Amino acid sequence: MKARAAVLHTVGAPQPYAQSRPLRIEEVELAPPGPGEVLVRVRAAGLCHSDLSVINGDRPRPVPMALGHEAAGEVVECGPLVADLAPGDHVVMVFVPSCGHCVPCMEGRPALCEPGAAANTAGTLLGGARRLSMRGAPVNHHMGVSAFADHAVVSRRSLVKIDPALAFDEAALFGCAVLTGVGAVVNTAKVPPGASAAVVGLGGVGMNAILGAVLSGARAVVAVDLFDDKLALARELGATHCVNAKAPDAIEQVRAAGGGGVDFAFEMAGSVQAMELAYRVTRRGGTTVTAGLPHPEHRWPLQHVNLTAEERTVKGSYVGSCVPVRDLPRYIALYREGRLPVDRLMSDRLALEDINAGFDRLAAGHVVRQVVIP
Repeated sequence: MKARAAVLHTVGAPQPYAQSRPLRIEEVELAPPGPGEVLVRVRAAGLCHSDLSVINGDRPRPVPMALGHEAAGEVVECGPLVADLAPGDHVVMVFVPSCGHCVPCMEGRPALCEPGAAANTAGTLLGGARRLSMRGAPVNHHMGVSAFADHAVVSRRSLVKIDPALAFDEAALFGCAVLTGVGAVVNTAKVPPGASAAVVGLGGVGMNAILGAVLSGARAVVAVDLFDDKLALARELGATHCVNAKAPDAIEQVRAAGGGGVDFAFEMAGSVQAMELAYRVTRRGGTTVTAGLPHPEHRWPLQHVNLTAEERTVKGSYVGSCVPVRDLPRYIALYREGRLPVDRLMSDRLALEDINAGFDRLAAGHVVRQVVIP
């Protein structure tokens, strides 16, 4: 069948993207779903910094590639061997498919699925196939999803069925921003009630980490960002303290808010500077968690002796250390109870044709989450 998709042909295009147009809206060929695959009508897809990192070259991926990895949609057709979904079902797409058989999957850590990671790096679906092509040449899948399109073929292992009462634009955010941000707090760090936490970088993932810290009962939740409007929103969402990272005494302000440092600091900006700040505001015996994705060549100089002398912990968090089939329904239930106000993070809704301008706004740091409605 024919589909419309935002395809990236080259990386590193100059800004503004509204002029250089790194993403072209193309007509592509979408092959039918193979065994264990599903054709989905994409109803909403979020613009995430991980997409931007592919566009600017920070996350090397094979091109041409149809981008988009945070989305929700409706099942149109199920391929062979898919018996637990049916046309009309509503689903959220998860950007790391889990095979269920590798060692990380069997240990309950599907975010680290080894075949899933290999497929994502290669630009294929979990089974190794590419279902996208254009003018007879293959087009790579992005994170097994390629959701900046009106239709997508994905692995069944990339989908979680959801309650159809949830609006698609809200549901889309649960596929990445919510899983990653809330999960980093709840699953990776396991922040207990009464602890202190700081979140450095208030994009979609960082704001969800704020929501996760509030949900966990942290006594002090310190929001750190370069933009005062984001800090104001974080305060509305429950942050007890807000610190502009440009302030010359930003580190001292955060440490004071935590009473000599915070128990948990979360780096969500994907930069060495943000990681350094997060580490320096963490108290002795505390934990620094990073879910940011910087350029692979960037290095963070760690003061080695502190790990021992101060019993520090530094942890990475990918997809919020989540088990999506377990956590997605939980987070959606919390949202519907009013305890996880994810809808407050919606900055704008865009047409597919406006996607390049949307990435300009994301790169400038002025938005939390924009959603494309294909």
